[in-house]
This record gives sequence, structure tokens and C-alpha cells, in this order.
Amino acid sequence: MKLIYEKGGTGRRTFQLPACDVPQRPLAELCPGLIRERPAELPEVAEVEAVRHFTALSRRNSSVDNNFYPLGSCTMKYNPKINEKIAAREGFAGVHPYVEFFRAQGTMKLLYRLERYLAEICGMHSFTLAPLAGAHGEFVGMRMARAYHESRGDRERVEVLIPDAAHGTNPASAALAGFQTVPVKSGADGLIDLNDLRAKCGARTAAIMLTNPNTLGLFETEIATIADIVHDAGGLLYYDGANLNAIAGVCRPGDMGFDLMHLNLHKTFATPHGGGGPGAGPVGVCEKLDPFLPAPRLAPSDLAMPEIELVWKNDYPQSIGRVATFYGNIGVCVKAYCYLRTLGADGLREMAENAVLAANYLRVKLRDKFAVPFDRPCMHEFVATPTAEMLARGVHTLDLAKGLIDAGIHPPTIYFPLIVPEALMIEPTETETLETLDEFVAVMNRLADTAAPEELHRAPITTPVGRLDQTAAARRPKLTA
Repeated sequence: MKLIYEKGGTGRRTFQLPACDVPQRPLAELCPGLIRERPAELPEVAEVEAVRHFTALSRRNSSVDNNFYPLGSCTMKYNPKINEKIAAREGFAGVHPYVEFFRAQGTMKLLYRLERYLAEICGMHSFTLAPLAGAHGEFVGMRMARAYHESRGDRERVEVLIPDAAHGTNPASAALAGFQTVPVKSGADGLIDLNDLRAKCGARTAAIMLTNPNTLGLFETEIATIADIVHDAGGLLYYDGANLNAIAGVCRPGDMGFDLMHLNLHKTFATPHGGGGPGAGPVGVCEKLDPFLPAPRLAPSDLAMPEIELVWKNDYPQSIGRVATFYGNIGVCVKAYCYLRTLGADGLREMAENAVLAANYLRVKLRDKFAVPFDRPCMHEFVATPTAEMLARGVHTLDLAKGLIDAGIHPPTIYFPLIVPEALMIEPTETETLETLDEFVAVMNRLADTAAPEELHRAPITTPVGRLDQTAAARRPKLTA
């Protein structure tokens, strides 16, 4: 496919401006010193050429609207279009961030209700919707943990415990907030090694950042014991909510003993997060951490004006302050609110149960052709790997991922978590049909049975760009045409 710069011809335009109806002055007078010496080398194409070019590009995109997208730990579920329609309404999409609060009561009420819904779902005392992404939520949570300990004069708590199966953003967020990170080992069962946790938890421990279920798709069955170990040492339990899709409506992080947490609205509550965003990473806290939430905060109005129910308040002396421009990515919050209102409490539980059912269905269906390191009931995702026989033939995880692309399926997350060599982390979500799951199994089995490994080594062959030399791409990237 040609670049748009290689198309068209001199003088072609995609637009036509009306005749100027005001006095004209030379650009050199209006913009002295800023006039180009030669015209910009922009494409000269007709409107139909531009439309066809960008439509063709869009057809090459992989998304949940046109492909099965079992990207483990990312929850790329289908997003009901009614959510997009409502979020695009003028009252939400067109409200100016600086508008007077009495002109935005509808949006403020929605946000306030969403905070309360999330608090109920997660067993937390209060929430902020300000963080702009999951990693941003982690960073905000770590800043709050630091502020909490410093408010108690406990400045020696400088370590954050990180399980070796954690998301990579966890240690990065803790370090950015000024903490030292300490890894905690996993046991042979894929869960936290309690003995290693006890050995590393002490007077220097500020918190542990924990995902439950973890990135292997396994529920930490000893979570109550983990909470006791950390709390007895004076630390906090931080919940990475990236995997809440498995337990929403079934159990609550607050009831497990977690003190603070973040959510990924763009994973659990409908909005896919491909293309770099937008995201939303609300942070919830237990009561003792409430004073440290970011400001401004939504609060019931104490004004003698019945038409004003909510106001923004800044009078929180222990707050860590503003963490984002205005109050987060409102569009994502609106879509999450619509999603929750559509499902209700029963539907939310059914969502999680179907996600767990789909993952276990695939786990059982694939284990005849693939190795499943932790072959027991999982939650919303699981890890599979090529068998020893496949590896001996020269078929690796990367080859399987490239082969899936040729079959029209987005590959799962590969080579993560790092504690499982050749990992394929598969998350089907709750939105896929049984036929789609069976088709995925058939494709995976066909790839496993490929007699000639060189066929997979050439994959993908149906894409505009085939298999790249990844080493050369990393060491000698070509960044210009």
C-alpha cells in the first residue's frame, strides 16, 4: 500500500474554501519572519482518494470490533455502543472544564454516584476519579501511602513489597513515589510464598502491592493471612485492580483486608484501552486513608441553594493535592457509569462468572495440545505454553502469536508473567460466544500440529509487514522514510 504522499497529483484538493469576504493583507505583513521559503510538502489528493486511503488503513487495524482479542491481563472486552452514544451527548462531551459548578450539576451527580458505586463494589470507604490511567492510579495510591506513614511520623517505612508475578507498573509506580522495592517470591503453586513474605515484611515495610487474582489467573487463597502479616508489621495492603473483572460483584477487595486500591475503568467497566488511551484509574481507600485523597473532591453542597446539590471542595489539609488537570477522563467515567447501570448488581456478578467460565473452558480445551503450568481451576485468565515437543521442533511462543495473526485473531499476551518461560497469557473475557472460543481452540490446535516449523517462522504473511528482525529493529531502528 502506498503512502498518502505517493498518491495524488499537483493541484488536487480535498476541500474548497469560499471566496474571501474581508480585506486581504499579505501574509508577510501579518507573520513577519514566519513565512516558508518553499511550500510544505503535503499530499495533494482528491477527497475520494483521502477517504479511500484512510478507510483502507482502518481495515488493517485489529480491535475488539473486528477480531477476537484474548489479551491476558488487559481485558479487551466488547464495549456496548450505547455507552459511546451516551458519553458523546453534548451535556457530557461539550461541558467546559472551567464551567461554573452550578452549570454542571448533571455531570457532577453522575461522577458522585459513580464514586459511590465503586466504593460499594470494592468495599472501600471513598473513591477519587481523578487519576488518568491505571499506572497513574498506582502512583497516586503510593503517594497516599507515603503521606499516611509520614503523618504518623513513621518515616522509616521506605520499602514496598512487590510479588515476582506483579504487573511491571507496580515497581515503577512505587519507585516514582520514592519507595524502594523488594520482590516477594511465588511458590510452586503460583501463589505468594508466605515464608518469603514473612522474612521481608517488617518495620521498613510501607505497603505490599498485590493483584488478586494474580497475573497467572490464580486467586490468592491465603489473602487473609497475607493481610494479617502485613498489617501486623504496620504496612498497608494495596490492591492492583487490573484483574477485578474476575471477581466484580462476587467478592470485594476491602473485605479481603486491602486498605487502598486502583481500578482500570477502561478494562473492567467496558471501555477497551487500546491505542494508548484514554484510560481512567480511580483510587479507593479505607476510612483511615480518606483524608489523603486528592483534591478537589466532590461533596454535598452546604449552600442555601436547593438547585445545587454538589460542589467541589479543597479544604482537606492532609490531601496529597491535585493529581490531574480538572477531574480525570470524564468520558471514560460516563461509559463506566452507563455500563454499571445497564448491568446492575446481578449482571455485574454474571459478568465475572462468565469471564471465569470462559477462561476455564479454554484452559481445559487447550491442555491436550499445550502445556498448562498451573492446570487447576483459574479465574478470568490462565497461562499456557508450547509443549517440550513443540519447542524441540523449533516452535516458540512468538511463532504461535504470529500464526494467530494470519488466522485473524489478535495474539494473547506473550512472555508474561516473566516467571513462566514461553508464557501465553490468555483472557477470553465474558463477551465472546462459544463459537468464537471453539474457533480459537481449533486455530491453536492447528498451529500446534504444524508439521513444518518454517511455516510459522515466516508468519505473519497476510499483513502489510511480515516478520521483522526484532533485534535489528531495537538496535538500529529506522525512524524516517
